[in-house]
Amino acid sequence: MTPILDPLTLPLTGSHLIEASAGTGKTYTIALLYLRLILGHRDQYAFSGGALTPPQILVVTFTEAATKELRDRIRARLSEAARHFRDQVTGDPDPVLNQIRNEYAAPEWPACAHALEIAAEWMDEAAVSTIHAWCNRMLREHAFDSLSLFNQNLVTNQGDLLKEVVQDYWREFYYPLSTEHYVMASKHWASPQELLKIVRNLIGFVDQLPEVGEFSTYIHQFNKEKQAQLAIMKQGWDVWPDELQSLFEQARLSKQCKANLIQERWYSAWLHSLKAWASSTSDHLELNASAWHRLTPQGIREAWIGEPPDHPAFTAFAALKAAQDALPDPTPGLLSHAAKWISLRFQQIQGRRSELGFDDLIARLDEALHGPNAERLAKLVRSQFPVALIDEFQDTDPMQFRIFDRIYQTAQQRRDCALVLIGDPKQAIYAFRGADIYTYLTARSAVGTHLYTLGTNYRSTQAMVSASNQLFSLAESLPSSKGTFLFRTPEQNPVPFQAVQAHGRKDTFEVEGQPPKALQLLYCPTSTKAYSKEAYQIEIAQLCAAQIVHWLQLGQAGRAGFRVSSGDLIALTPADITVLVNDRHEAGQVRSALQRLGVRSVYLSDRDSVFDSPAAAEILSWLEACAHPENTRLIRSALASPSLHLSYQVLDALNTNEQLLEERILQFKHYHSVWQQSGVLPMLRRLMNDFECSAYLLEQRHDAEHGSERTLTDLLHIAELLQQASVHLEGERALIRYLTEQCAAPDGSNEEQRLRLESDAHLLKVITIHKSKGLEFPLVFAPYLSLCKPVKIDNKSYRLVKWHNDAGELQVSMQLDEEIQARAEVDRLGEDIRKTYVAMTRAQHFTWVALGDVSKCHPNALDHLVGAQISGDNVSYADSITRLASNAPDIGVYTHDPATDQTSSMAAYRSNDAIPDVTGARVVQRRINEQWWISSYSSLRYAESKPDAMSPVNDTPQLDNLLEMASEATTSPSMAPATSSAFHRFPKGAEAGTFLHSLLEWAAHVGFSTATSDATGLQAAIERHSPVLHWLSWRDTLQRWIHAILLTPLPCSTKGISSVRLCDLQVYQAEMEFWFEVNSVDLPELDRLVMQYSLPHRPRAALESRQINGMLKGFIDLVFEHEGRYYVADYKSNWLGVDEQAYSESALGDAILAHRYELQYVIYLFALHRHLKARLKDYDYDQHIGGAVYLFLRGVASSSHGVHFERPPLALMHAMDTLFCKEEQHAAS
Repeated sequence: MTPILDPLTLPLTGSHLIEASAGTGKTYTIALLYLRLILGHRDQYAFSGGALTPPQILVVTFTEAATKELRDRIRARLSEAARHFRDQVTGDPDPVLNQIRNEYAAPEWPACAHALEIAAEWMDEAAVSTIHAWCNRMLREHAFDSLSLFNQNLVTNQGDLLKEVVQDYWREFYYPLSTEHYVMASKHWASPQELLKIVRNLIGFVDQLPEVGEFSTYIHQFNKEKQAQLAIMKQGWDVWPDELQSLFEQARLSKQCKANLIQERWYSAWLHSLKAWASSTSDHLELNASAWHRLTPQGIREAWIGEPPDHPAFTAFAALKAAQDALPDPTPGLLSHAAKWISLRFQQIQGRRSELGFDDLIARLDEALHGPNAERLAKLVRSQFPVALIDEFQDTDPMQFRIFDRIYQTAQQRRDCALVLIGDPKQAIYAFRGADIYTYLTARSAVGTHLYTLGTNYRSTQAMVSASNQLFSLAESLPSSKGTFLFRTPEQNPVPFQAVQAHGRKDTFEVEGQPPKALQLLYCPTSTKAYSKEAYQIEIAQLCAAQIVHWLQLGQAGRAGFRVSSGDLIALTPADITVLVNDRHEAGQVRSALQRLGVRSVYLSDRDSVFDSPAAAEILSWLEACAHPENTRLIRSALASPSLHLSYQVLDALNTNEQLLEERILQFKHYHSVWQQSGVLPMLRRLMNDFECSAYLLEQRHDAEHGSERTLTDLLHIAELLQQASVHLEGERALIRYLTEQCAAPDGSNEEQRLRLESDAHLLKVITIHKSKGLEFPLVFAPYLSLCKPVKIDNKSYRLVKWHNDAGELQVSMQLDEEIQARAEVDRLGEDIRKTYVAMTRAQHFTWVALGDVSKCHPNALDHLVGAQISGDNVSYADSITRLASNAPDIGVYTHDPATDQTSSMAAYRSNDAIPDVTGARVVQRRINEQWWISSYSSLRYAESKPDAMSPVNDTPQLDNLLEMASEATTSPSMAPATSSAFHRFPKGAEAGTFLHSLLEWAAHVGFSTATSDATGLQAAIERHSPVLHWLSWRDTLQRWIHAILLTPLPCSTKGISSVRLCDLQVYQAEMEFWFEVNSVDLPELDRLVMQYSLPHRPRAALESRQINGMLKGFIDLVFEHEGRYYVADYKSNWLGVDEQAYSESALGDAILAHRYELQYVIYLFALHRHLKARLKDYDYDQHIGGAVYLFLRGVASSSHGVHFERPPLALMHAMDTLFCKEEQHAAS
C-alpha cells in the first residue's frame, strides 16, 4: 500500500511522487505546498534554502488553461492564508490554514501575512507555465550555455512548412520516375497531400524506421525482384486459360459438370482476366470470390459430375492468391525513405529560417542538458528554480522527464533542491499526443520510497466513490488477472488500484424520494449474434436519451433533483447532465436521439477540428462562387448549401428564369467586390446576413449534429480563421487553396482549429472523455464504453502502430506479426481501461453505463473490469454482472428487455425556459437618433437600401452598372431576331452591359482619340474583358460598334446646334465618384421636384414613400468639358427593339422615364453643380453647366444616334439645394 500524503509534513527537499487519484484534491495540494514554500514552513520539513519567492518556485503543467487555473488557485490560497494570519477570516476558517498559523508564534503572524500578501501580488510574475513556454524561456535566458540563437521565431503552426517539404520531396523523387515505377511508388498515395497524411505520423520516429538507401536504386531493385517472382507466378497462364475454356465447353456439352455451377458467362470472364493478367506486367489479378473458389481443385470437385479433370492449372490456381499476397511490398520502405528525407529537410529549412516549433523547444533544451555545457546549464537552472512542482506528470514523455531528471537528479535525492511530481497513472490517456505511461513508471522507480498518494475523494458522494471502488477492485482481486490496469507481475504492481475514502457531499441526488444506485449498468443482451457497432450505437443512444428524458420530466414534476442541507429539493435540469463519448460520431448519435425527445445539447471536444465539419465545405463553396461570380455552376452549388436554406423550387427556378439567375450573379459579384475591398470576414458576414443564416440556424431543432448553434458557431469560427490567414496569403485563390488544404488534412491538435462551444445556455453537455479529464459533473452518462478498436494484423493499411517492449521502451511498426500485435493490443486495452477510469470518476452523484456484446469490440475495458469471459469475438456477461451486482451494493445492474421497451412512444421533454418571459419590458425614455445609411440612384429606384437591409451597395462603377441593368433579361445571340442588325443581336442583360461599359472605360483610360485609331488595342481589350468565351466571336462587330460610338456626335444643347464626339474630347473624367450629405430627405418631395422640372407633364412611376438619411453616392460614367461648359454623360446598353426605329427621340424619352433615368441625371447634375460651385471662383449655372447626355449604345446607327439630351433649369438646382439642406438649416436655427 502506498502511504497517504500529509501535505504539512512532506519534506520539501529531494524528489517525491504524489499519486493523486481522481477528485482527491491535486490542485489543492499543489497550492498548499506552494504556500509552505513561501513561508518556509516547518523547519525540519522545509526547503533547505529557507523561504522562497514566486519567481523561484517552478510550477509546470501542460495546457494554457491549466496554467491559468493553477495561477489563480495559488493566488487565492495565498490571499486566504494571509487573512488567516491577520484574523480577518469571514465564515468558517480553514482548519489546515489554522493549523499552519498556530505553528507560528503570534508575534510572527503579521510578518507571515505580509510575505503571503506579497507573494499573492507577485503571482503575475510567478514561474507558473506550460512546459513549452518554460523551455522557450530557458533557451532564451541561457542562450550561451544552451548554444541557442538569440533571435529565433516560435512558429505555432508548422503545417504549411511541412506541406512545402512534402511537395519538394514529390518533385525530387516522384517526378523523375518512369511511368511503371511511378504507378508502383504512388499506389497508396496519389498526391503529395495523401502522402502527407501518412508521413505526418512517422516523422517523430524516423530513428526507428529502416534504412532503404538511395531511392531510385531501391525502386529499381524492388521492381526487378517483384517482376522475377511474377514471372514464376504467371508461368503456364498464357496457355492454360484457352485449355480450360475448351475443357469447360466440352464438359457442358457432354454434361460432365453441373450447369448451375459452371456457367459460360462466368468462366469466360474469369479466364479472360487470367489471360490478360498473364500477358501484362501487372501484379493485380481482378477476380471475384466465386472465381477464387471455383477454379481450385476443391471447387472443381464440387462442380463436376464424376471424376474431376486433373489439370495443372487448378493446383496452380489454388496457390495463386497466397503467392500474390506474399509478393514483396515496397510501401514500408518508401514511407521510411520519405519520412527520413522530409524530417531532415524540414530541420534544415527550420535552421535557415531560425524557426522553432513547440516540440523543438523541448528537444533543444534536452540536447543542451546533455551537451558540452550540460553541468553548468543544469546548475544554473537549478539555482534559478530550486523547487519544481510538475503537475499532470502522467502525461509527460521520455524527453520531458529527461530534462527535469537532468536538472534535479531524481534518484540522488539532493538536499539543495526539490522535485515534486504530481499525477495519476490511472488517468494517463494521452498516448496519441505523445504521453507515455512508462515514463511515469520510470520516475516512480527513481523516487524510491518517496512515494505518496492522496486518499480522500472530495468530488463525489459516499455511494459514488464506493461504487467506483467496487468496480475497479474486482479486476484487481482476481488471481488470474494482471491487475486492474494490466501492470501487475509476480514481483510488483507499479499501477495498482488503491481504493480511496470519500469526504462526501452535503447534497444528495434523489428520484421519487430515494437516491438511485450510484452506478447503474444497463446490460443489452442479444438473442443470437453480437450487435454490429452501428446498430449498438443507435440503440444505446435511444436508451440513454430515454433515461435522461424520463428523469428530466420527473424533475419538472418536482420528483427528481438534489436534496440540499436545508431540506429543499432543487429540480434536475439538463445542465446537470453530461454524456461522455469517444468521438464526434458518437456525439452525433446521442445528440440526435436527445433532440428527437426535445432535449437540446452542446458538444465539446479537444480533438475535433472545425475544418472537419460540414460548415467548412459550405464556406468553401461560398468562396468559390464569390471568387468566380460569372460561373453559374459555382453559384448554384453555393446556393444549394444547407445553411442558405433555399427551397428546391427557388433553386429550380434558376434553371428556367434568366432574370433570377442574373440577380444572383449580381449578388455574388457584389460579394466579390466586398471581399476585394474589405476582406473575407466582412464578405462572409454580409452573405450570411443577406440570407438570414443566423436566424434560420437558430430556429432549427431537428438536427443536433449539423443544425442549430453548432453549424452557426462553426461558420463564424471558420470565417475568423480565414480572415487571419488572409493576412499572410496573396489573393482569393490562395485563400481558397488554404481552406481546401485544411479541409483535406484537418489538425485537431491545433488549438485555434478546435471546435468551440456553440452556446452559453444551460444545456445538457456531450463531451469526449479526453475533454472531460479534470472536470466534474453532477450526473454522467457513458453509453459507449463497450466500444473499442482492437489492434488487428493488417499489413496493407500501413498504419503506424505503437507498442512497448519488455524494457518499457516505445516502439513503432508499420507491419505487424503476432507478437507485435499482442503487445500493441495490451497497450490499447490498458489505455482504454484508464480512459474508462476517467469516465467513471467524473460524476458527483451518479453514473450510467451501458454494456453489450458488440462485434469486433472485444476485449474492451468493461470486459476486463467485470471479469467477462470472452470466446472468439463473443462475450458472455451473464455470470460476471450477476457476481458484480451481488458483491457491490452501490452498483445496480439492469437488463434491457426489448419486449417492454417504450422508448419509441415516450413523450418529448418540454423545457420550462423554452419561451422566455418577456413581460415587463422597459420603456425607452430617450430619443433615438435617426438611422443613417448610404443611398444611391439604384437604391432609390429599386427601394432596396433600407437601413435594416444589407442589399448590394454600389461600391464600384462596375457594380453601379450591374445594379442599374439588373432588371433587363439576359438574351443569348441565338434568341435575338435574325433580321435585326448586329448591334441589336448582341446579348443583352447586366453582364453584357457591364462588358460594354468596361470597353468604353478602357477607351477613356487610353484616350478616346487613341482608342479610335488603335484597332489592335481595342481587340486586346475585347479579349481581356469578355466574361463569356463565345462572345469573342463578336470581336469584329464589337470593334465596329465601339468605333461608331466614339465617332457619334453628342448634342450639346436642346436645339442640337452644337455637338461633340467622344474622340474629340480633351478634358474629361471617367467614372467620377461623388458623395454628398442627405438629412431626412423625403423621396416623394424629391420626386415631385424632378417631375416638375425634368420632362414635365409626362407620366412615370413614382418613388416609394420614405426618407433617406445619411449619404448619397454614385459614379458618373463620364464628365467632360466642351467650349467652357461641363456635361455629364452616361452609357446605356438597354435593348429597346429589333431595329433603328426603336431608338427614335420619342422612344428614347419613353425609355428615360420608364427607367427613371431623368432622376439619375438630375442627381448627377446636382452633384456636378455642387462640385463646380465649390471649385470655380465665378461659377454660374447657366454659363458653366451644359447638361446631361445619355447615349443608348444600340441606337448609334439610328437617326437620333441613340442620344438623349436635357438641361434642367437652375430653379431645380435651387429647389434641391433647399431640400437637401433643410435639416441642416433647421438644426442651425
